[in-house]
Amino acid sequence: MALITQAAALEGRIPFVHFFDGFRTSHEVAKIVPVDDEMIRAMIDDEQIAAHRARALTPDKPVIRGTSQNPDVYFQARETVNPYYEKMPAIVAQTMQKFGELTGRYYQPFTYHGHPEAERVIVLMGSGTETVAETVDHMLESGEKVGVVRVHLYRPFSTPHLLDALPATTKAIAVLDRCKEPGAEGEPLYKDVIAGIADHVATDGTRFAVMPRIVGGRYGLSSKEFTPGMVLSVFDNLAASSPKNHFTVGIHDDLCNTSLPWNNSHRNRAMAGVVQCLFYGLGSDGTVSANKNTIKIIGEETDQFAQGYFVYDSKKAGAVTVSHLRFSDRPIHSPYLINDNEASFIGCHQTVFLERYPMLDKAADNAVFLVNTPAPPDDVWATLPRSVQQQIIDKHIRLFVIDAYQVAEDSGMGRRINTIMQTCFFAISGILPRDEAIDKIKEAVRKTYGRKGRKIIERNFQAIDKTLDNLHGIPVGKAASSDFDLLDPVPSTAPGFVRKITAKIIAGKGDELPTSLLPDDGAWPLGTAAWEKRNIALEIPVWEEELCIFCGKCPFVCPHSAIRSKVFREEDLTDAPPSFKHVPIKGKEFDGLHVSYQVAPEDCTGCRLCVEVCPAHDKSNVSRKALRMEHCPAA
Repeated sequence: MALITQAAALEGRIPFVHFFDGFRTSHEVAKIVPVDDEMIRAMIDDEQIAAHRARALTPDKPVIRGTSQNPDVYFQARETVNPYYEKMPAIVAQTMQKFGELTGRYYQPFTYHGHPEAERVIVLMGSGTETVAETVDHMLESGEKVGVVRVHLYRPFSTPHLLDALPATTKAIAVLDRCKEPGAEGEPLYKDVIAGIADHVATDGTRFAVMPRIVGGRYGLSSKEFTPGMVLSVFDNLAASSPKNHFTVGIHDDLCNTSLPWNNSHRNRAMAGVVQCLFYGLGSDGTVSANKNTIKIIGEETDQFAQGYFVYDSKKAGAVTVSHLRFSDRPIHSPYLINDNEASFIGCHQTVFLERYPMLDKAADNAVFLVNTPAPPDDVWATLPRSVQQQIIDKHIRLFVIDAYQVAEDSGMGRRINTIMQTCFFAISGILPRDEAIDKIKEAVRKTYGRKGRKIIERNFQAIDKTLDNLHGIPVGKAASSDFDLLDPVPSTAPGFVRKITAKIIAGKGDELPTSLLPDDGAWPLGTAAWEKRNIALEIPVWEEELCIFCGKCPFVCPHSAIRSKVFREEDLTDAPPSFKHVPIKGKEFDGLHVSYQVAPEDCTGCRLCVEVCPAHDKSNVSRKALRMEHCPAA
């Protein structure tokens, strides 16, 4: 599309904004067939480039642009651009046709997909069109007369092209906008569609025997999920005798009752035979990079098609990241997340996740569950929460474990476990022959880390070679035997707001929150983050009080405020436990005062920034600082 708009802009002299809808597009990785340079060259006219450059501001042909205009001439001048906008839809259509002849990929300003005599049609643009088209194909197999119009040219809006795309048999249209305009009668695309069709009917247009009923709805704000079940609910709404207008889909609006109910368990037939995998990791632990390499390996080295999408927590580094990967022998047009009971492979890259997230809700029957854990293989079953054990039994899940951090440490990799877990995935999944997969992983390592030196590459190779010796299959118990289960996101002593709202968000279930529970003015209470004890650090800083110079840099630099310093009187230490670390402050002005630096292990992410910034060290051993990282037993 970017190439088409560039060519059309040169011919029509109107600049384009080429846009997509956020993370759902920008953070998806998929197998593509790129347009080669010769085709790109054929799309661009040299004479148009020369004409464009000739209009540039230059001292050789001086003109002035952007002058201030008074009311006597501004209106007339503004109308001079009309011919350019009137011609642009036809220019775009011609450019799309030229692109299709060169590449075999044909587009129109409005592209229709569906039954030739459809009665119910959805109109929308962006990545949601893929989900609707996939669902339309599913419904067509059941004999439904439905279709979808994909909007490729939004401005200038061309009603003639829209009318050509819509089947003449259309009785009901749902226009979906991925935005909200408070106070307006409807969202932009909805208003354009209804105005264009109403104008056509009012001027005795003959496209439709009767003007279709047109309703509008909102979906997918802030990359909110838009699933096939939601598409079905929109089509079901169109089939009603009085379809709901100005609806929402994908949320539970119990405030104004705008939302449509949907079946979250619906699956399109297009998912049959598709391998779906989930990987739970921490931000900056290399999980996402490894999964991107996995997609490249499978997509480039096999005939399989691959798709990857990565869900990031807003906390970035040290927060949960979930990678959604799909593989199939046919193109994948499914821009939505893997849902419950769908994943055939689930990787848990951090042991602490076992007690915090119901990962196996996503597991399909006979799935594989790979866990990174320091527990000995014979003891692993006893470390699993009771509900996890039960799901493994009920869903006939195969369990594999590896102590990836120990393998990484033995290989000189520090805490980077990405290539180790990636090797486990290929070894277990069988997507590629084991030896071939390892060769491809090593080649990906060369490409990824080649600039960082030979030692880094050799350490990765060593970790890969050691992985299979440390990968263990675990026998599944006959019954759930653990006496503990998933932890509550927050304690029962938390404030009501935290229990009702924050706890849901922490547990990854924010999508379930209804509209009525969220603040209407955007004002949230302070201190809610204090109730989220993630306990994800494998190592935490330990204070060496005899070396500390009390500079205060560590609490200042800590991004999560996990280190606090406190000055207090000596008499306040009367009831302090023996393990409480403190030291008198040097200096006459601090006479009788002590100071303590404390780390909150459950809040620390182990980022090491405090250790790096600490200026105090032992004069006899400069590597020993006032803060040093030690293994956290709770991890």
